[in-house]
Amino acid sequence: MPGVTKQIYETLTATEDQADPKKAQRFSIHLVSLCATKIADGLIDPKLVLAWILGAIGAPGYLIGALVPVREAGALLPQLVLAHQIQARSRRKWFWAVGSAVQGVSALGMATAALFLDGAAAGWTILGLLAVLATARASCSASYKDILARTVPKGARGTVSGTAGTIAATAVFAFALMVSFGIVPLRPDAIALAVALAGVLWLIAAAVFARLDEPRDEDASGLARGLSEFVAPLKEDAELRQYLATRMLLISTALAPPFLVILSNQQASGGLGNLGYLILASSAAAILSSYIWGRFSDRSSRQTLMAAGALAALALGVAAAVGFATGGIASGWLAAGLLFVAQIAYEGVRAGRKTHLTDMDTGGQKAVYTALSNSVVGVMLLVGGLFGIIADHAGAEVVLAIFAGSSAAAALVAAGLSEVQND
Repeated sequence: MPGVTKQIYETLTATEDQADPKKAQRFSIHLVSLCATKIADGLIDPKLVLAWILGAIGAPGYLIGALVPVREAGALLPQLVLAHQIQARSRRKWFWAVGSAVQGVSALGMATAALFLDGAAAGWTILGLLAVLATARASCSASYKDILARTVPKGARGTVSGTAGTIAATAVFAFALMVSFGIVPLRPDAIALAVALAGVLWLIAAAVFARLDEPRDEDASGLARGLSEFVAPLKEDAELRQYLATRMLLISTALAPPFLVILSNQQASGGLGNLGYLILASSAAAILSSYIWGRFSDRSSRQTLMAAGALAALALGVAAAVGFATGGIASGWLAAGLLFVAQIAYEGVRAGRKTHLTDMDTGGQKAVYTALSNSVVGVMLLVGGLFGIIADHAGAEVVLAIFAGSSAAAALVAAGLSEVQND
């Protein structure tokens, strides 16, 4: 349907490009694939969906606590090894397509385990499949920015990601409403079917992405000779070091939401506090801001990161101040409002960091740069688990104050980045 894909491309990018009809088709393939995988991510969210399933089927608490570390570390740390293989191939789309397919099969396995197993057996099975899923996700992440840079032109890369984020967040928001109003029963079997749907969406994304007309990279290099050669960009590229410093400081935007939940629960009646408000606020933030951040990052990823860091500092600073003053956030609407602003900032961080790395001049080593930066951040995320200990001893408001300071510092550090969108 070349006419439809051309119309979508021109509408979303606000351009009319008659020179290369393949651009619209490539853009549409990226858009459909990303929409499917982002919806799947929301349906299988380890922080909420998988944790709820494991609790409902009687899995041990230590397995529930291991879900997020396994998911995050598994998705980032293997990229340093995978990039060796990706960099050696002239076409990289298969790393993404196969990675998406493996995620789909893993999700279907989790749904099956939730339906037919219980207790520790179900917990260990789901955790093991999550580790497989996370490793497959690492393949997608390590290869995607390189594929995107060679198949979608500057000025449209942030747009395709932002648009997919908005569409996916709308779908996940609708799912959350259906669960809240009982349209989707809050039972393990019903939620397991949502996980199975996520698996199907990953398989669809793999099939669509396999059709991408990816040009061969005639300059594909062989495998790196050793780790020292692989991490050489850290020594040689000042822009990469500045980017990593900014991104590490902005980890605060990813780690903050659970502590907002803790602060909200401290003065809420009942065991669940304001969780319902917070889930809806998080989805709404993604719906309203993903496309806008994507367009902004196509103009200036540097300014996007600066603005997102400043906005996060404001939201988290206010939350910390309320916590110090009152001991918690009693109002569900206030908690939701603060999370809404914080999640808008988080969407800006995601759009800015992805577009900046994609548009950076990496000398043909996009996969290496992506894997290297993600591996560094993966280690930092593991270290970020220590903030839970700080919250237990000093309070969630102290952690949020630290995060606010980190976000403000990130905005200042980001000012030193280059305007990589300007050739």
